[in-house]
Amino acid sequence: MPMTHSLSRFAKAAVSLEVFLSLGALGGGGALMLGSRGEIIPLPLSALKGSPFETYFAPGLILFCALGLGPLAAAHLAWRRHPRAPDAALGVGVALLIWMTVEIAIVGYTNSPPLQPFYLLLGAVITGVGLGWRITLGRSAPRSA
Repeated sequence: MPMTHSLSRFAKAAVSLEVFLSLGALGGGGALMLGSRGEIIPLPLSALKGSPFETYFAPGLILFCALGLGPLAAAHLAWRRHPRAPDAALGVGVALLIWMTVEIAIVGYTNSPPLQPFYLLLGAVITGVGLGWRITLGRSAPRSA
């Protein structure tokens, strides 16, 4: 497919935000899998009490795949101007919001360091980009990213 026109502002925003999220999730998920007992990222295993997890390996794997590889795939769709790219961006934003909600429910809320509020905001922004992109495409034809 020849790409003769530049990316829309929504596509540029989606690619940037999705790649940013992906890099953090790949690094964080990888560190949690490799140091599943808090050896790399100093997290106490006691924070997992009441969760289905005994170590950080499974949460790290989920983080790596869902919020690391998933946003990379979504960014690729946007870069390739795929018609489903706005839906993928929306899915990434909602997935991040769900991840953060579950994390806060299991380990509690903290803003020191302010990672949870930052990623909640990032999830809301990516969701907004996906929604805005879909609405904009709904008003114009043909449907393209």
